[in-house]
Amino acid sequence: MRFLAASLFILALGACATAPPQSSGLDRLAEAYVRMSLEIGTHEEGYIDAYYGPPAWKTEAEAAPRSIDELQAAADVLRAELDAAASSADALAQRRARTLSAYVSSARFRLDMMEGVRVPFVEEAERLFALRPELRPLSAYDDALVRIDMLIPGEGPLAERVAAYAGRFVVPTDRADAVMRAAIDECRRRTAVHFDLPANERFDFEFVTGQPWGAYNWYQGDNHSLIQVNTTLPLMINSAVGYGCHEGYPGHHVQGIFAERLYREQGWVEYSVLPLYSPMGPLNEGAGNYGVDLAFPEEERVAFEMAVLFPLAGLDPAEAPVYYELMHAMNATAGAGRTIQAMYLDGEIDRERAIALLQHYRLASRASAEQALRFADTYRSYIINYSSGQDIVRAFVERAGDTPAARWGAYRRILTEPTLPRDLVE
Repeated sequence: MRFLAASLFILALGACATAPPQSSGLDRLAEAYVRMSLEIGTHEEGYIDAYYGPPAWKTEAEAAPRSIDELQAAADVLRAELDAAASSADALAQRRARTLSAYVSSARFRLDMMEGVRVPFVEEAERLFALRPELRPLSAYDDALVRIDMLIPGEGPLAERVAAYAGRFVVPTDRADAVMRAAIDECRRRTAVHFDLPANERFDFEFVTGQPWGAYNWYQGDNHSLIQVNTTLPLMINSAVGYGCHEGYPGHHVQGIFAERLYREQGWVEYSVLPLYSPMGPLNEGAGNYGVDLAFPEEERVAFEMAVLFPLAGLDPAEAPVYYELMHAMNATAGAGRTIQAMYLDGEIDRERAIALLQHYRLASRASAEQALRFADTYRSYIINYSSGQDIVRAFVERAGDTPAARWGAYRRILTEPTLPRDLVE
């Protein structure tokens, strides 16, 4: 959150902002989608993650929102119109129409959920995010645990050994600001090599506590973001670049810049709103996660952190190689968290069993496991957007070629074309 790392967009522009001229029938349908989304937002706090369209539309939606029943009916009509438009338009308009239709389908199902409808985790994810996640059995992660056990030998439970070792890589509180700012600045520098960022783009940064996510980007509009990092749990040295890229560059801050361009320069008004639950979720969160590898290919991340961030944090760079080997091994168990949270949300296991499994397979402390379940309680199947989303973004970008130009170009297309998760699947 964005999410577990997190950064929901909230974009707000001044009252002087106006929409580009609307002309085509598809533009009319896009406007209907935006207005409908704003009305849905009056029924669920937090549903609208971002809006920087005409202020009057928001005012009108909040003044006289339709009921959930009326919005459900309106969504059905709008989806039928978009499906008709997709069958008769030119190629680009077809793609835009079918993308909009998927957005409307997601909104329609979220309205059902507001009335208490629940379906299995995998189906919920597919209906909200247009992406069906793969849930592997937990036994598929046992080999990764064996490897981790070899890296951190000793007595006692593996999770406790890992926690004790990882505790040596916590960024001291009085050094956290300098570490985070240096990480974000390097993420920006690397992104600016490949993307022409606006001259006025900027971000504010602050620490917060008590949130279910690790970090969050609040895109303010006009190329400006507020990036927050949650210090309820310790800040690990490897999280700095992760947050910097995911929330900032080339992640959510850059995503906000490109989305605003689509609206203001292309006139695609649907990009003036971002519901939290939308097929854009896997693209935004997946691209945010993959953005780390894109900006820091191969060993460049470790080299930068050892040379810059470790000294800033007062940590010994000589200990970094084993630490990063451990982090790489632990990443191999990421899918286990998705499986465990699905089991928990589907009622197959209770909270205590879920915590125990997260501690075992994700080697999480109890506090971290509880925070993960707090996230699941709040955002439910949103969790798939990080891991499943990253998988499809990675595959799409890396199929484009192994040169920086090819990969950054493919990444840019995700941000600048009407795209659904299935468009990234070979």
